[in-house]
Amino acid sequence: MNVYFIRHTAVDVPEGTCYGQTDVPLRDTFTQEAAKLKNALGPMEFDAVYSSPLSRCTKLAEAVGYTNPILDPRLMEMNFGEWEMKNYQQINDPRLLEWFEDYRSVAPTGGESYIEMRQRVAEFMDYLRYQPYRDVAVFTHGGVILHALILLRLLSPVRPFDHVPAHGSITQVML
Repeated sequence: MNVYFIRHTAVDVPEGTCYGQTDVPLRDTFTQEAAKLKNALGPMEFDAVYSSPLSRCTKLAEAVGYTNPILDPRLMEMNFGEWEMKNYQQINDPRLLEWFEDYRSVAPTGGESYIEMRQRVAEFMDYLRYQPYRDVAVFTHGGVILHALILLRLLSPVRPFDHVPAHGSITQVML
C-alpha cells in the first residue's frame, strides 16, 4: 500500500509558539500553498483519504479536492497540555527543560507523552495495514509523520525533529 502523508500548510502563529492540538489559523499564503500541493498531487486518485480533525488539515484536504476525508483523532498533533499556545521562552514550567533533555520519557505538563503519541500513530498504521487500499492520502501533522517514519524504520528515533517535513509537503511510504 502506498501511503501519502501530507503535512498541513503554514500556520499563523508567532514564531516559537507551542501549538500541538490547538486549532490554529492558517497563514494568508494558504491559497497559494494549497494550489502548489494540488499541482504536486496531480491526477492522483486515492482509495481512501484520512485527515486529522484539526482545521489546518481538513481545510487543506478540502482545498485540494477531498471534501469528505475520514476524520481520525489518532492523526492529531501531540497534545502539549498546559504549554499549548505559549511561547517556549515564556513557559516557566521546570518540566520544559526536562522535556527538552528527554522528550521520549517526559510528558508536557497536562499533555501527552512521546510514547502515548507513538502508540496512537502505531494503532492507525496497524489499522491501515488491514484495509484493502492501494493508495491512501493522510492529511496530518509533522509529529505524526515523524512517528510513522520511525515506526516504519525509515527514520532513526535519535534527533527526529531535525527531519520534520516542510509545511505542505508530501511524504510517500510503502506500508
